[in-house]
Amino acid sequence: MSSLSLLQANLLSPMVLCFGLGIIARFLRSDLRLPESVYVALSTYLLLAIGLKGGVALGDSGIMRVLAPLGATIALGCVVPLVTFAACRQLGRLKLADAGAMAAHYGSVSAVTFIAAQSFLSSLGENYDGFMPALVAVMEIPAIIVGLLLARKEMPGGGGGTLKAALHEIMTGKSVVLLAGGMLIGWATGHEGFEKVRPFFVDPYQGVLCLFLLDMGLHAAKRLRDLRKAGIFLGFFATLGPVLFGTLGVLAGYLSGLNVGGATVLGAMTASASYIAAPAAVCISLPAANPSIYLTAAVGVTFPFNLTVGIPLYYTLARMVFGVE
Repeated sequence: MSSLSLLQANLLSPMVLCFGLGIIARFLRSDLRLPESVYVALSTYLLLAIGLKGGVALGDSGIMRVLAPLGATIALGCVVPLVTFAACRQLGRLKLADAGAMAAHYGSVSAVTFIAAQSFLSSLGENYDGFMPALVAVMEIPAIIVGLLLARKEMPGGGGGTLKAALHEIMTGKSVVLLAGGMLIGWATGHEGFEKVRPFFVDPYQGVLCLFLLDMGLHAAKRLRDLRKAGIFLGFFATLGPVLFGTLGVLAGYLSGLNVGGATVLGAMTASASYIAAPAAVCISLPAANPSIYLTAAVGVTFPFNLTVGIPLYYTLARMVFGVE
């Protein structure tokens, strides 16, 4: 399948079209809204579902199979925030707190981008390593820590709240708890246990994802309006940065023994920017950071870019790296 066909298939998928509907509704000033409680319920369902499925797959794979990809993920979680921080300081001339916040967000992972990458591969019939949810939880932690430390070490008084409080927020945040907890449950109960909840966590999964992305479209359109205030650098970085980081993720997946699908997912993970775990930690540890900068970049630019163009691009790169025609 050509790159153009992949892009077309992705853009015409129900998930991406629902995301587009949310953007259109916002610009039409529609009264379409999802209550906050519904957003929380949908995100909880999605995170727990991928955690459970990942835990079952982790039990099938064995720990030795995961070690190399795990090491690659930790390395990416340290390298990406370092590159992001340097670019934001040297090229974007951002303040320390803002550069640190950007580093924390771009080093971390968007769980929804991860889910969208899996859905894209499934629609193509492409297999990917089932233990990938474990890598999502792992990448969250070092990336945010590195981003916060880069800014705090140069800021008078450490820049705000205690790092201990920020670390607690990361470790006990919804994303990590649901992913890690779901994996433990899936690993402990195995296929037999998962079969009991399969009708709830498998069959409705794509429909729930459509609703969630509809809501994300509404939020993304709202952030797009802030792009002019954020500056030209931010727009360039939020699109070119993911391409660079996604390429590094694909190469790391190839070198660590993942298959084409697994390398694609790792590329999408590395290219994404967090907007759940990272904002909570940044608010505590770097209160001086400007949310209109890091949230506009992550939600308003990078997330739509990855959802529409990035994921097919990383899949094409993975096929090239693996020598697949």
